[in-house]
Amino acid sequence: MKPFEESILKSVKESLGIMPMYEHFDQQILFHLNSVLAILPQIGVGPAEGFIVENDIETWGDLIGEVESPNLYLYVKSYVSLRVRLLFDPPTSSGAIEAMERQMRELEWRITVTIDPEPDEVVLSKCEKESRKEVNSGNHE
Repeated sequence: MKPFEESILKSVKESLGIMPMYEHFDQQILFHLNSVLAILPQIGVGPAEGFIVENDIETWGDLIGEVESPNLYLYVKSYVSLRVRLLFDPPTSSGAIEAMERQMRELEWRITVTIDPEPDEVVLSKCEKESRKEVNSGNHE
């Protein structure tokens, strides 16, 4: 099976340590999974109108479509799995939660950069603009 043909629900269940054929938690997982999928269009992934997983038929390819970078698939899969884990089965340690949140922020950034490798000046932070000015003017400290 090609990675894009993998069931979203089954792979998220596996990331949670739940066997794909065990269906007892499916409704809870689907609830959290669809909440996470609702975030994806805001970072440029999937259909703008949203995407809903109803069972184990929907695949990552259905969500993402054909992409040039296989990395996007990996980033999105990790991002969705981490977010669902944080909602469905959060760690008890605040340090572990913070580490997961840092990973998710990094994945959001990587997804965004993979989709649009040259962001518009509007989205650049003031710090990034200042750094670019210094480099371009030759003022290195």
